Amino acid sequence: MMIARLFAAPVSMLAIAAALGAAALPATLAAQGGEAAPVTASADLPVTASIDEFFAAYDATQLAMSPQSKAYRGIRDEDYGKWDDPSDAAELREYALLQQTLAAMRARYDPATLTEQQALSFRLFEAMAARRAALWPYRDNDYIFDQMNGAQSRMPAFLINIHRVASGDDAQAYVERIAGMGPQLDALTAESRERAANGVMPPKWVYPYVISDIRNLLEAGDDNAVLEDFEAKLGKLELDADTSADLYSAALTGWRESAVPAYQRLLAEMERQQAIAPTDDGVWRLPEGADYYTALLANYTTTDLTADEIHAIGLREVERIHNEMRAIMAKVGFEGTLQEFFAYTRDDPRFFHTSRADYLAEAEAHIARMNEKLPEFFTTLPKDPLVIKPVEAFREKSAGKAFYQSPAPDGSRPGTYYVNLYNLNDMSKNELEALAYHEGVPGHHLQRSIQTGLGNLPAFRRFGGVTAYSEGWGLYTEELGKDMGFYTDPYSDFGRLGMELWRAGRLVVDTGIHDKRWSREDAIAWLAENTPNPAGDIEKAIERYVVYPGQATAYMIGKLKIMELREQARTELGEDFDIRAFHDVILTSGPVPLSILEENVEQWIAEARAS
Repeated sequence: MMIARLFAAPVSMLAIAAALGAAALPATLAAQGGEAAPVTASADLPVTASIDEFFAAYDATQLAMSPQSKAYRGIRDEDYGKWDDPSDAAELREYALLQQTLAAMRARYDPATLTEQQALSFRLFEAMAARRAALWPYRDNDYIFDQMNGAQSRMPAFLINIHRVASGDDAQAYVERIAGMGPQLDALTAESRERAANGVMPPKWVYPYVISDIRNLLEAGDDNAVLEDFEAKLGKLELDADTSADLYSAALTGWRESAVPAYQRLLAEMERQQAIAPTDDGVWRLPEGADYYTALLANYTTTDLTADEIHAIGLREVERIHNEMRAIMAKVGFEGTLQEFFAYTRDDPRFFHTSRADYLAEAEAHIARMNEKLPEFFTTLPKDPLVIKPVEAFREKSAGKAFYQSPAPDGSRPGTYYVNLYNLNDMSKNELEALAYHEGVPGHHLQRSIQTGLGNLPAFRRFGGVTAYSEGWGLYTEELGKDMGFYTDPYSDFGRLGMELWRAGRLVVDTGIHDKRWSREDAIAWLAENTPNPAGDIEKAIERYVVYPGQATAYMIGKLKIMELREQARTELGEDFDIRAFHDVILTSGPVPLSILEENVEQWIAEARAS
């Protein structure tokens, strides 16, 4: 899973095109009572500006609205000490910018006159804006605080992992961000309170996780993760002792006087909501919940598959993978049922590491061997380094199993594979190899490093995402590892199948929870019966799907499409099929909806046959 979501903040708008002028708000926005000011001209582009310059202007405007986005890209300027504006007005302005840019692009440029890549950018921008518009009516159905996305842990994680300190000015910006945590948390707390009043709250069991994150920071006092990180970064600078002492003192004051009181107010609000929170788990219970889930499925899969169709695909794939697992049972000489084999691999201590260091060392060894093999299967290789890190202690209880963070385009931050080692008995050795390939290489790190490095493409293609594409690629590379000669241990191959089974099961339980009104307990029981995963792993996963509706369906839907396209290319090209060229077609366009991915591959097949 990759880290993604950012929210934008308001500034004066840069004109996107002369054709836009002082355009009114999009009709969809006005009809919903939006009151954000329209985007107005402050630096018109010349009429002769290319569409690449047009997209660059849009990116500059969007970046100006989001100090956090700039930090993710490694940009350190006068906004480096600020947080994004969390207000609804800011979200309205950002949405208006996107939709008005779409209108201006269509008015100004004709795809028939553009280069092939420019025309693709045109279509991808349209698709991005359409996905955002489809979800816009349901934007207040998102949970502000939960164990996956809440600012209670995201803000400290941002400071620790994203805010780079290479100078005294950077350190001062860190201090400003600590001082700014209070207003930020208070604004989000107020928004959460308002949504709760309208019936939008996560289920009751979510609150202990959020409360635990908050208490971990508060109970640590001045030894909390944020101040420890700042002190460590400060210590690496060549500043005089008095300057360093003054900066740390200011950070301490900001934490005590701004962050701590706001965290205390947030804690009180979370405890208040916990007492009145619902016990139903699916988003069907939210305002227009059924339509909301339909829009989420379309957004994440980039298809028009219904919940029933996705559920059926999941059941079909589960049956296929179960049969492949039975073949491995026979290979290792296990006598018993598939469920008994699941219990054996779930419970026997031989399948789990006893130390975090051993787990990390094995993951690094798999990555090292894979890196040596990559040139045989890939022409375009990642240029950024990859590091593997355990999830920080303050958020490891609530965080997901594993996730990836992209490198900074200026090389100031490597790609990072985070693995959650809170409970080693939830992290099977059998799955370790496949997980490393998915999050590292040839999975997310290879894909995101290549994408970030596509300097000739617009920024929204270099830094944006399409979940079915990116997560489909990650899951595809798990099986690709077998084609490359890995998974020599049958139990590791069983773990690979277990990971694929997990994604097939997601199609069943995600739609079960949010469409068929399964409870959290129903979904946990289904996974326990049909997968080999440990109880803690299953519980954490179901809890993720509850608060992140629809996202989990993207993996298998995307992977199945990539496999389908590869087999189509292999069949049509025969001996002329080149796996490295196929991977280039997938990777060098950046993320695209699955329908456009299919067009790209079919065009490549036609060109290869013609030549």
